[in-house]
Parts: sequence; structure tokens; C-alpha cells
Amino acid sequence: MDILRIAVLGIAGVMIALLLRKEKGEYSTFISMAVCICIFIYIITKVETVLLFVERLESLVLVDGTYIALVVKMVGITYVAEFAVNVCKDAGYGAIAGQIEMFAKMSILVVSIPVLTAFLETIGSFL
Repeated sequence: MDILRIAVLGIAGVMIALLLRKEKGEYSTFISMAVCICIFIYIITKVETVLLFVERLESLVLVDGTYIALVVKMVGITYVAEFAVNVCKDAGYGAIAGQIEMFAKMSILVVSIPVLTAFLETIGSFL
């Protein structure tokens, strides 16, 4: 099972980082970042399954495919931003993490503008 591999990788990384923290604190941070990157790369390999599901969903539901693509982009922005924020916070750079969060929120807002516009046009047509 994949979750067992990831859990063992994460726990092993934490144990190694804890052991190195006493002697070489900077190596502890590097180990933590390396484990995070390895797990994130493994997550990216799972994206193909999600994209295939989205393609099936587009064929089953009578909704414009651009709206589904926008939702997938928003979810992607959220995951990438969360990963980057957690790595920055673990490294002790909370200010940078906050700026990444702000940028991610603004990016999601920008991506959602076409959906909001279509929604308002639909409401306007009923009135």
C-alpha cells in the first residue's frame, strides 16, 4: 500500500532529522525538506488518475469543460501552496510562508473570475 510507504518515509525522515538536530541543525532542515519533496513527487504521480477521472466526469456531466478545468486548477494551486507553506514554516521562514499563502489566495481569486462572471450572468438572465 502506498500510504504505508509514505508513512514509513515520513517517520524515518523525522527520526533522522531529530537525531541530526542536536549536532547539525541545518542538516535536520535539509532532511525534512528532502522528505517533503520526495512525498510531493510521489503525490504528483497520482495526478494522472485524477485527470483521467476529470475527463470521464466531463463526458458524463453536461457542463462546460472549462469550468471543471478551473476547479482542478484551483485545487492544484491549493495543494502546491500548502506544500510550499509547510516547507517554509518548517525551515523557520513564516513570513515567506504567509506571502505564499496570500499569493495562492489571490491566484485562486483570479482563476475563479470567469466562473463568477458566468454565475452573475446566469442570475442576471433570470431577473
